[in-house]
Amino acid sequence: MNYYETIIDTIGNTPLVKLNNVTEGIKGTILVKVEYFNPGHSVKDRIALKMIEDAEEKGILKPGGTIIEGTSGNTGMGLALVAIGKGYKCIFTLADKQSQEKIDILRAVGAEVIVCPTNVAPDDPRSYYSVAKKLEREIPNSFYPNQYDNPANTESHYETTGPEIWRDTDGKLTVYAAGMGTGGTISGTSRYLKEQNPNVITVGIDTYGSVFKKYKETGVFDHNEVFPYLTEGIGEDILPKNVDFDMVDDIVKVTDKDSAIMTRRLSREEGLFVGWSCGAAVYGALEWARVKMKDDDVMVIILPDHGTRYLGKVYNDNWMKDHGFIESRKFATAKDIIDHKNGSDALFTVTKNTTVGEAILKMNEKGIDQIPVVDGDDFIGSLSDSKVLKSFIENPELKNRPVSEIMDPSFQFVGMDNTLDVLSSLINKESKALLVRDENHDVHIITQSDLLMAITN
Repeated sequence: MNYYETIIDTIGNTPLVKLNNVTEGIKGTILVKVEYFNPGHSVKDRIALKMIEDAEEKGILKPGGTIIEGTSGNTGMGLALVAIGKGYKCIFTLADKQSQEKIDILRAVGAEVIVCPTNVAPDDPRSYYSVAKKLEREIPNSFYPNQYDNPANTESHYETTGPEIWRDTDGKLTVYAAGMGTGGTISGTSRYLKEQNPNVITVGIDTYGSVFKKYKETGVFDHNEVFPYLTEGIGEDILPKNVDFDMVDDIVKVTDKDSAIMTRRLSREEGLFVGWSCGAAVYGALEWARVKMKDDDVMVIILPDHGTRYLGKVYNDNWMKDHGFIESRKFATAKDIIDHKNGSDALFTVTKNTTVGEAILKMNEKGIDQIPVVDGDDFIGSLSDSKVLKSFIENPELKNRPVSEIMDPSFQFVGMDNTLDVLSSLINKESKALLVRDENHDVHIITQSDLLMAITN
């Protein structure tokens, strides 16, 4: 008889499939490694098994223990399956931008799920990172794998994904491409492949709102690069220890819209019912290949997960229309709004040491209701006329005090492709304006008045 002892014995050895229809005009052979053939339908099954077995070997995780992890959903699913096979309990923390399908799937396999806010700093006690760490401290015999910094993440791909790709391409691989999140998939796989052939080129796929590309190119962690984005599974506002930038040769950034549309194309044109980050990986990799691939090149792209996680989002026509990703009615984007201003939106700022009185004069002189506060090149706060007026009336002596004493948090940075409905949902009592960085790295401001103007045009 031919059977497996448990479901976790089926992890790995996923197939390579050639892309035929979305690669028009691109030279060489484009293959995708379809990771939804893993039992948990994602590449994260690999790291889940490795991290738990590593913890068992080190005596960190004992029988009857609890696995606690911050996850975007897929790692949680892998850990849940491993927990079932090995007899552990699971608690997972997720950011609230993750799809409801991911939350429902995790609960269906017996995990406890705690949903945390997305738009908070990683070290904020409410973030899904912080909540997971707090639970580990409080629950006896618990283990926090921490996929971001756990070296077993990278090792799992060095030991399995890399060798599988090299074997199945018969050593003919020349380019390897993968999305960048925790860093384990791209770093571990790349390390193995480069050991076989140092000339293998590794292309990382990042998203707008994430820090990876600029950090790779400049060595600078730019907080101004960080802003909310919709794509799940790639990009970070931290630098995980598993990201080995020496193993990545080039990084391509992709937008939420391009990623979502390519995800749907892969399903309809290639028969690959994959997740959102798969569309991001393919779109970015093909953009790179269109310019740099030659006829004899062989590229392998990792497709991390399955489309069932995104039925309510990229595979839902109404959701796609509401976000301006497919046509229904015309949606203005941040870029449209900035272009429409025709250069009339020169950004006025004050420094943190500017006095309240000087700030009031500048706002009156320019006829503006809100103004960013900067410290060098960093945007560190904001002022609104109503807040300044209220503070000044309550304490006239503030006139000669620096604005840093009364400023509100900095306005949020958003992507150029964010549509009107998304922009309007981000402007509220706490954030009265938004900031946008264009392709020339110039910063622009979008106010409520700008949104109203876009609606009426």
